[in-house]
Amino acid sequence: MGKMIAFCGTVCTECPAFLATKKDDDIERKRIAELWSKRYNADIKPEDINCVGCLSEGEKLFSYCNVCEIRKCGQEKGLKNCAYCDEYVCEKLSEFFKIAPGGKTTLDEIKKGL
Repeated sequence: MGKMIAFCGTVCTECPAFLATKKDDDIERKRIAELWSKRYNADIKPEDINCVGCLSEGEKLFSYCNVCEIRKCGQEKGLKNCAYCDEYVCEKLSEFFKIAPGGKTTLDEIKKGL
């Protein structure tokens, strides 16, 4: 499988939630839930760590992906990811990049190649 890039620029195929799901590793799910709960000041449970990537439909998704405004916008516009959007970088992405700057790096590289 090649790289799966989420709308926000997260490389899904390198994400700890994606990897734990692919391995079906409950110990890793627990570790990630504890880490992300502290990092993002949120209540994330091990069962939330089930994801096959933001671009998938109707399958396992990390709990936040179901309410993510960036994902919703990209889906509505029928984009591969936000680098393909005429409004790149929008306010939603700018806010997200404050906590996940790696997404901007990924999307900037894709945008350059378009």
